[in-house]
Amino acid sequence: MKPDDGFILGRLKSAIYATKGLWILITTEHSFMFHASISILLLVLGYFNNLTNTQWGFQILVIGLVMIAEALNTAIEKLADHIEPNAHKTIEIIKDVGAGAVLVGLIAEVAIVALIYVPKFL
Repeated sequence: MKPDDGFILGRLKSAIYATKGLWILITTEHSFMFHASISILLLVLGYFNNLTNTQWGFQILVIGLVMIAEALNTAIEKLADHIEPNAHKTIEIIKDVGAGAVLVGLIAEVAIVALIYVPKFL
């Protein structure tokens, strides 16, 4: 993006780049595909269980949290692999910490989903 693009053209270009990044995640990253599939399942489950607005809000929030964490983890892994394609202890730690962030989000998602759906099925 050039500094002289102006505000609107600059935002339009940013939106195009973001859409391209999302497309790459959806079409090439198996972990993202997995989380996206779970997200769709949760949205369908929510629809058929008549969630309250608060329940919808929490469910959408944790879905977004996991998807964002997975996207950032993918970016970290791609950058780390580009910087050091060979096995390296520091790169391994960086990638593990990124994956740990996804796990934290996933734990929060499971907790929220359990709070919403366990009472509905008991």
